[in-house]
Amino acid sequence: MAMRDYLGEARAIFDRIYPDNKISEVDYEGSTIVVYTKDEELFSKRDDIARSIAQELRRRIAIRPDPSIMSPEDEAAETIRNIIPETSGLQDIYFEPDTGEVVIEADEPSIITAKVSDFITQIKTKTNWSPRIVRAPPIYSRTVKEMRELLRETKQERKEFLHKLGEKLNIPTMPGETWVRLTALGGHREVGRSATLISTNNSKILVDCGMLNTNEGVDHPWAGAPYLYLPEIQPFSSIDAVILTHAHLDHSGLLPVLYKYGYEGPVYMTAPTRDLAVLLENDFIRVAHTEGHKGAYESKHIREMAKKTIPLRYNETTDVTSDTRLTFYNAGHILGSSSVHLHIGEGLYNIVLTGDVKFEKSWLFNPANNKFPRAEALMTESTYAGREDYQHSRPEAAQILSDIITRTFQRGGSVLIPVFAVGRSQEVMLVLEQMMREGRIPQTKVYLDGMIMEATAIHAAYPEYLNKDLREKIMFKKENPFLSDIFSKVESRDQRQEICDASDSRIVLATAGMMNGGPVMEYFKSWCTSPKHTLVFVGYQADGTLGRRIQRGSPDIILSDGGKQVKFEIKMDIETAEGFSGHSDKRQLIAYIATMQPRPRIVLVNHGDGEKAQEFARLIKSKFNIEAHALRNLETIRLY
Repeated sequence: MAMRDYLGEARAIFDRIYPDNKISEVDYEGSTIVVYTKDEELFSKRDDIARSIAQELRRRIAIRPDPSIMSPEDEAAETIRNIIPETSGLQDIYFEPDTGEVVIEADEPSIITAKVSDFITQIKTKTNWSPRIVRAPPIYSRTVKEMRELLRETKQERKEFLHKLGEKLNIPTMPGETWVRLTALGGHREVGRSATLISTNNSKILVDCGMLNTNEGVDHPWAGAPYLYLPEIQPFSSIDAVILTHAHLDHSGLLPVLYKYGYEGPVYMTAPTRDLAVLLENDFIRVAHTEGHKGAYESKHIREMAKKTIPLRYNETTDVTSDTRLTFYNAGHILGSSSVHLHIGEGLYNIVLTGDVKFEKSWLFNPANNKFPRAEALMTESTYAGREDYQHSRPEAAQILSDIITRTFQRGGSVLIPVFAVGRSQEVMLVLEQMMREGRIPQTKVYLDGMIMEATAIHAAYPEYLNKDLREKIMFKKENPFLSDIFSKVESRDQRQEICDASDSRIVLATAGMMNGGPVMEYFKSWCTSPKHTLVFVGYQADGTLGRRIQRGSPDIILSDGGKQVKFEIKMDIETAEGFSGHSDKRQLIAYIATMQPRPRIVLVNHGDGEKAQEFARLIKSKFNIEAHALRNLETIRLY
């Protein structure tokens, strides 16, 4: 079957319905057909015309101004600065050549967009860029800025990459028998190194590529990796697409390894997931080098991943292979976390992979979406799906933490909270700010050590992914809880030592969340031998991590200190504040399936300790009378 000439068809349709179109180029940009025009009127009407042609062609259409009629970026930026009034509080101007948009960040965007003003018209007329006015993020993010610079520097490279991808996506599917298989490559009957392969007779799609949560895998890229050496995905160039559900390293940590060893294709994720993944992956190799290990990859491989990333918004659908469409839905776990909906063939089969999921409104996010157009198969996590697993509600969790802090302060101690930089840090910050503001705990400084403030800044850069209440607060500096003066970023080793030596009570949030390295260890070494201090776990502690050993009551721990192995007796109070987790417990997971629309025909259980995953699969089968399995790593199941 010959490849269909969508570019020629698109041009022909434009010539028919809009003869004086001044089209200079029609090109593929991934799954989208991009039309460049020198006609300003066509560009101004682009949304209606693109929608009409997309319905006829059954392909996404984007209409953009030809680069020849657009002002150079430096010149356009200067023009915009001269147009926009100072009262708007202009903070930044950056260009997105891929879309022909100029994004203008201002403290008071309403001044620019007011109906009585003509600032938008002036910008369009004088620059031929399409302005998008947004409120400036209240916290500066180095990661977001560097990501913008990378995409600007590599715009021509990305254009060529997207063109080749578009051609590949339009290759006709192979005739003959159609089938769908799912292969467990990692994170099945375990927590960590998540990786799942979806195969059809036309394509291979890898969902997630994470690492174990322990220190394993630092010296050798395969030691803590999924089963990436299987013939199903070797060589990596045989993979058609990679999808990332969220940025935590047990899902994203070995994605750059694919690019190191030959993968050159796209990876799909939300924009905040991209920025957070880059932040965490760069920190992973920094820590490896600091500890004298050889990293699994280098920063250039992270950059390659970022360049090949195709960001999608929630509820946005795109072709990822010639026979599969992808839609992301909110998973409620961390910023930008997504449940993956794959529509295979023309109505052939539909799979939902929840990723890590929270089916409850949290301080940060709306509850996970569980309404889909179609879903024959569901893969769900089971981190807290065990018989005894029960999580407190968010208000109950806040009260538990309040009681722990109050007791510790009454005996003159300090509180150490190991946190993941992304997700739990921000929720605990919100709770502490609220409790101090309401007088429920004593006023004191809260010290943030590790990447917490940078991760928080990325949250501020993507307010549309937060729940409505927090989104409204975070965009107004006077009400933004993250800007409270109770928070203090730890800037140096000397400052860290001063905090450890202080006689008054302090609260410290420090990474890493499972205590497998990071600055949290310095505070632990200083405070663990004193019964007046408290260590509070607010997140999941995986088997094999130091955090799990301490949580289970180990009386002492041997740690490296000053180049020597030293035994530290644990006399500090060890507490767990349930209810802060970004994972759903068994009750919420059952509710997710019970109210899911449509009801799946088969449920696959992953991301849970072995017996826990199997037990949850049995519960689903008995409760809903549908087929359910907890696959082991290396197992394959045919779904269609």
